[in-house]
Amino acid sequence: MDAEFWSDTRLAQTKMRKLSNLKKDVSYLRELERTVTTIHELVNLIDGEDSDMRTEISSEIEEILQNIEDWELRGALEGPFVKNNVIMAIHAGAGGTESQDWVSILLRMYSRWAEHNDMKIDIVDLSQGEESGIKSVVIHISGDTAYGYLKSEHGVHRLVRLSPFDADHARHTSFALVEVLPEVEQGVDITINEDDLKIDVFRASGAGGQSVQKNSTAIRITHLPTGIKVQCQNERSQYQNKLMAMSILSSRLMELQKKNQDIKTSKLKGVHVSAEWGNQIRSYVLHPYKLVKDHRTGLESSSAEEVLNGEIDQFINMYLKWISREKKGSKN
Repeated sequence: MDAEFWSDTRLAQTKMRKLSNLKKDVSYLRELERTVTTIHELVNLIDGEDSDMRTEISSEIEEILQNIEDWELRGALEGPFVKNNVIMAIHAGAGGTESQDWVSILLRMYSRWAEHNDMKIDIVDLSQGEESGIKSVVIHISGDTAYGYLKSEHGVHRLVRLSPFDADHARHTSFALVEVLPEVEQGVDITINEDDLKIDVFRASGAGGQSVQKNSTAIRITHLPTGIKVQCQNERSQYQNKLMAMSILSSRLMELQKKNQDIKTSKLKGVHVSAEWGNQIRSYVLHPYKLVKDHRTGLESSSAEEVLNGEIDQFINMYLKWISREKKGSKN
């Protein structure tokens, strides 16, 4: 049995990663339990007039409460694939250069967030705008619970500002669609028939960095039954590009299955399923005032520059709490 388990490398890695995360959870809870026990013992021992000790205990209790809140937040990270890495795609909406520049800003925001949280980010595919900015970009973010946190970013993001591309400096509104998919494993989470694939090899282009080979290393894969197309051109070799493209395809097929199931469930319940571009989740206003507002949770921040510099944890955490409350409400 052990030999059979280790013979499937991908399955073994997946199971070991889950085991490692469970061990971390158990260790965290045991440490929290020990701290609570210690504080309880100190409360029973101190003299009522020992103000220094009372102050210290109060500080410890506040820290415990914060740890409990953090744990509850982790508890909100429920559902399949929350521990997985993330594949994120950002697409410019209508508006040409304005929206393409907005994609560049969002790419920087998520890159900074990943760096702040010790996560690794790689650009998988990038389509430059004609004049400036980015038409679309696909990135891969790897780190503990990356998908669990970043799933909050899925939807349409709206920017209001004075245009740097308009000679009159008029106010413009730009939109970008952010897609967030968990990285899933072919053969483990979803099965793909090789006969259903059309694979094209082409020359990599764009600002991929010095490591990108400019000969025919880029890969485009078309899944014939669904028409889904994915491509990767920023890895060092054709083989690596194919592996990443297959990973993205697996994630998109998984998402398609989920959407189809949601549509069936919604029709049974009589719930209207809105179009993707109708899901505006957050507005970033830089003129005539500075405000970032999440339209789902109602959370607002006047620190727009900090948010666009990657400080989005407050919105992610509030979303997770909001989702947790929604789930609890639906069960009652």
